Formats: sequence, structure tokens, C-alpha cells
Amino acid sequence: MSFTLATWNINSVRLREPIVLKLLEEEAPDVLCLQECKSPVDKIPLEGFQALGYTHMVARGQKGYNGVAILSRIPMVEVESFDFADLGHARHIAGRLENGVTVHNFYVPAGGDKPDREVNEKFGQKLDYLTDMRDQFHANAPEKAILVGDLNIAPREDDVWNHKQLLKIVSHTPVEVDHLAQVQDAGKWVDITRQDIPEGLLYSWWSYRAKDWAAADKGRRLDHIWATPDISNSGHGSRVLRDARGWEKPSDHAPVFASFDL
Repeated sequence: MSFTLATWNINSVRLREPIVLKLLEEEAPDVLCLQECKSPVDKIPLEGFQALGYTHMVARGQKGYNGVAILSRIPMVEVESFDFADLGHARHIAGRLENGVTVHNFYVPAGGDKPDREVNEKFGQKLDYLTDMRDQFHANAPEKAILVGDLNIAPREDDVWNHKQLLKIVSHTPVEVDHLAQVQDAGKWVDITRQDIPEGLLYSWWSYRAKDWAAADKGRRLDHIWATPDISNSGHGSRVLRDARGWEKPSDHAPVFASFDL
């Protein structure tokens, strides 16, 4: 079975329902993983998605914050949902497709502004969340699985517009990059995007603060698609839909795509 998957921090699924529908109509991924839905599950606007064939959904939501959902044209059942770091946040959901592939959708905490857990509780929560992710994958080695989402870390030098300037900026600090590497190593996850696009600057997020985000192009690759080694060789066709950052009332993230032949 071949399928295409996309991941997108949508920054409010209700506010940005029109551009979710635009993506589904124009790009038609088989599976769409959304983060930062900012909606209780029963308030997610399913009617339009279902009309386009996305009749399956697993989700966790909360009012105004966080929230993750997986929309699928392929039959899918819910598998599990983790509350790492005991935050009580809707930041993870996993669904299993009919071909046996488990899709994990994560929204890792952003971590606030200061990369110091002694003065910034949110940064400590982010590190603790990543530590719990690592421990989970050490204890339960994933198989035939894909992990996607807004992981809120740009790990490589070419995942940010300026490596040296961002070394002390949350999302690219060495301690965060190390924590993310430990998560990746624990599950033996393969970065599908960089497997397909091994070199060159690559971003999936551009700040709202930039007057002209496209001209400034000060981006970061915060959104990721990983796969376990048993299926990673089937991954291909990775791309970032940069144009979506310029759609009407956009998210500050762009969708990231990959296809799998299983």
C-alpha cells in the first residue's frame, strides 16, 4: 500500500479551517497530522473534512491550547495517547492504519523564551517531555511506525537561517538538540526528510514577527517526519509546502510531506 502523509502545525484548526480544506483539496494527502489545534475534539470542524473523504480521525484536544489530530482517508484506529512530563496537555495521539503502520503525532512544548530551566519553567517542561519520550522508546522499541509533528527543535546547522546566531535561542540550543537526538536514538528513528533531502537549508516555520517572511527567509525546520528502520527505506518524496505559509490567514508553519510504499 502506498500513501502520502503530511504534518502541519495549524495554529487553530477552527480559525484556519479554510486553509486545511485548501490543502486537502489541492494536495490530497492520505493522512494529515495536525498540531496546535486549540480546540476540544468535539469542536473540530469535521463536516468539511469528511466531505473530502477524510472520514477517520483520532484526536486529543483542549480549549484554546495545544491539541493534536490525525485525519485519514485510510481506515485508522486509535492506539494510545501519552501525557509526557505529566503536563495534562493534549500533545500526543497515535493511530494505526489498516496496513499495520502506527502514526505518532506529537506537539512538543515550545519551551518559552529563555533556555534556562532555573528561570523558565517552560524550558524545563520541554526538556522533561523529551526525556519521557526517550524513555518510552527505550522501554518499548517502536516497529513499523512513523513519528511526525511539531517537535519545536531545529537540530541541524542547515535547519536554521543562521546557526551561530541561534545557538542561544530556544529551538536550536545544544541542550535541546542533544535531548532530541536521544529521543531519535532511543527509537532508532530515521529522519525521512533529511534522508530524502540530505543537504541544504530547509525550513518549515517562519515567524509572524517578520514584516515580509518570504523576503527575510529567517526560518527553522521545526516540523519532522521520522520512521522506524524497518520501513524507512520505503519513505520518499519529502517536501515542504512553503507556499502555504503565504496563504490567507496562514499558520506560521508550513506542511511537511512524505510518501511511503509498504
